[in-house]
Amino acid sequence: MRASILVAGLAALTLSACTSINAFTGQSQLSDTAGGAAIGAGTGAVVGALAGAATHSDPRITALIGAGVGALTGAAVGHYMDQQEAELRSQLQGTGVSVTRSGNEIVLNMPSNITFSVDSATVQASFNQTLVSVGLVMKHFDKTIVDVYGYTDNTGTIAHNQDLSQRRAVAVATILANQGIDQRRFYIQGKGEDDPIASNDTESGRSQNRRVEIQISPLTQG
Repeated sequence: MRASILVAGLAALTLSACTSINAFTGQSQLSDTAGGAAIGAGTGAVVGALAGAATHSDPRITALIGAGVGALTGAAVGHYMDQQEAELRSQLQGTGVSVTRSGNEIVLNMPSNITFSVDSATVQASFNQTLVSVGLVMKHFDKTIVDVYGYTDNTGTIAHNQDLSQRRAVAVATILANQGIDQRRFYIQGKGEDDPIASNDTESGRSQNRRVEIQISPLTQG
């Protein structure tokens, strides 16, 4: 099941990654060069995911190691994630994005009030540069895999919320990927109303539940 969602997410990212960010306006724009490269990379990622699905619980690891990206081992894992966490905290200070460390995983929580307008899957121009900064850090620390999850509150229909959460997750992942990140590192999933972190009975709680989370995990083998 996870492999099928991974392939679907990568296919969506491939289509969406034909845009780039205009450095002067902060807006997404169509880029023929970037689009061609993204389509090529995305196709390889889908093939890699399918090939690795039968041999490893996470096909991304098989694809990345097969492509020559070295896995982390031993004490190097914690040190590597410590460095990445410190850089992310520096870049995200004062942006409204929370950085949480759990073992060797880093979770970025991006609330919708700073990322998207109501019922929209277009990243706000004021937040573009924050995502660009995150993407550049991820590009530098390339021995990690990246899960991008979209969430909504429980207002509206289940189908609408599922679709909106998926489109928001893809929108965030697309900007990250446009910073030169290997698309084989990504897993993208909209979770709709699932996994609330606060009560949906209050506006404050619903606001917290409307979010995109990015989970960054070390690339390890075995």
